[in-house]
Amino acid sequence: MPVQLLGAGQIRALAAELDVTPTKKLGQNFVVDANTVRKIVHVAGVRAGERVVEIGPGLGSLTLAILEAGADVTAVEIDHRLAGRLPETAREHGVAAGALEVVCADALRVSALPGEPSVLVANLPYNVSVPVLLHFLETFPHLQRGVVMVQAEVGERLAAPPGSKVYGSPSAKAAWYGPWRLAGTVSRQVFWPVPNVDSVLVAFSRDSEPRGTEEERLRTFAVVDAAFRQRRKMLRQALAETLGGTSATASAVLEAAGVPATARGEELSIDDFQRIAQVAPL
Repeated sequence: MPVQLLGAGQIRALAAELDVTPTKKLGQNFVVDANTVRKIVHVAGVRAGERVVEIGPGLGSLTLAILEAGADVTAVEIDHRLAGRLPETAREHGVAAGALEVVCADALRVSALPGEPSVLVANLPYNVSVPVLLHFLETFPHLQRGVVMVQAEVGERLAAPPGSKVYGSPSAKAAWYGPWRLAGTVSRQVFWPVPNVDSVLVAFSRDSEPRGTEEERLRTFAVVDAAFRQRRKMLRQALAETLGGTSATASAVLEAAGVPATARGEELSIDDFQRIAQVAPL
């Protein structure tokens, strides 16, 4: 039988069965609209036969939409009640045996995923969205693309270009792996409970070739962190401690990297940060 998606009433019934009360602390705003989860799957370009990793499946509304598209799913869920119920929900809604694997774990500590998924799809809460995304991109090089639903503030920052008002450390670090773009808005009314903030979809694709080695990434991210530790400061000041201890030594490194010492971190692309790291005495 075809996969059946969850309705709003079924989601509330599941929450009651499991004694799950959505909390702001855990960012538990469950999606109760079938059109929205199908939209996410469509934007992600999920195809039959692919393996998708879903972070934080919750009660399974988005999980079932991914499975409906014919993909296999590796779901990472921290809540043991939700993780334990999800396979049963999948069976009850027509999912074939073997199409879903559930990993009950903290996404920030996951170091292995069954099936080597190539696509990431998730509805992520504000407080962990950026760390979780960066951890997965760092840890799982077989992830080639993905779509995440996040609070608008987070999504706009992830997709921000250098020089924009919201560009910051997350923007630069995300760009290490490839391009990001805003891919749609999401109505507050599709969530239960209804949040008091807007949400967006953000899509990414991994560059065909790695930008650098793990050592180069760590060096570059150290420069990024230092540049944004004190926002709006000129780089010769912001990077003084990191690049030799004084603004003069920092200026020399920046000059060697072809970056103006009077520039600010908010103006630099990930290419600029990488060039600084390549000549920096880190």
